[in-house]
Amino acid sequence: MSIAMTPVETRMTPLTWGLLALLGLIWGASFFFGRIAVQHVPAFTLVFLRVSIAAIALHLFIRGRFDIYAQLVARWRAFLVLGLINNAIPHSLIFLGQTQIGAGLASILNATTPIWTVLIAHALTDDEKLSPRKLGGTALGLAGTVFLIGPSALGHLGATSAGIPLWALLLPLGAAVSYGLAGIYGRRFRSLAPPVTAAGQLTASSLIMLPVSLLADHPWTLAMPPLTTILAILALALVSTAYGYILFFRIMARAGATNTSLVTLLVPPSALLFGLVFLGERLDATDIGGMTLIAAGLIVLDGRLLARSRTP
Repeated sequence: MSIAMTPVETRMTPLTWGLLALLGLIWGASFFFGRIAVQHVPAFTLVFLRVSIAAIALHLFIRGRFDIYAQLVARWRAFLVLGLINNAIPHSLIFLGQTQIGAGLASILNATTPIWTVLIAHALTDDEKLSPRKLGGTALGLAGTVFLIGPSALGHLGATSAGIPLWALLLPLGAAVSYGLAGIYGRRFRSLAPPVTAAGQLTASSLIMLPVSLLADHPWTLAMPPLTTILAILALALVSTAYGYILFFRIMARAGATNTSLVTLLVPPSALLFGLVFLGERLDATDIGGMTLIAAGLIVLDGRLLARSRTP
């Protein structure tokens, strides 16, 4: 998930670290819940259920504060764009990919979002150009992505050595690119209260996904999913999306944008843990190597660990 806010740099406290770890666990769990739900609910309908239930929950949380309704009317076109590139498109791509790949692998591929954001910002903005550090971090992350997918699969546009269809790996990467675009586009919402931006984009993406779900999935013809799937959908919408955004904003207010971005490093381990314990998923050496390179790239992009290592 990507949403722009005015940076407020503050110090990390033990409580803030705990909240950040909780957010990483919650957003990592979204890949676990999605993997369960997509086995019984088509991807587009699953996206609609996720964003619409979360939108309702956030509207109940806001209860008309922050002049939300006037902002929705005044900025409805911008909210539609943000809802499309920050919810509708990436969620759809991730769920479609998860019909073939596990929660852990999907989360690793999605962790490349900051890498694509840096490249998109370099191309589309005047104030966020590539620096040597950003270039090095991007190169590491892209190398990890190629290593994860496999050069042979890219060359032949077929399946990876593990037998996973290439398209299933490319879709979460497409979602990461869409999140990167949303991160740049979302800068125009800095003047709004963050909960309004979250509720606005989820409301807009609900309106987008409703006709897509009806036309593509014909949900009225689907069998009632099992209870575990229903619970996974509710957890995906209420915990990973609605509460995840609320927690995200609380951490942002306490620790600032840069510190909050560290959650990117925490999501894949959380998703891997859920996949390992509850779904029996395993990573091979290629997956671990790719994840390591991507994590190294994110650490270089963040820059703080390198700065501390240079401090005498």
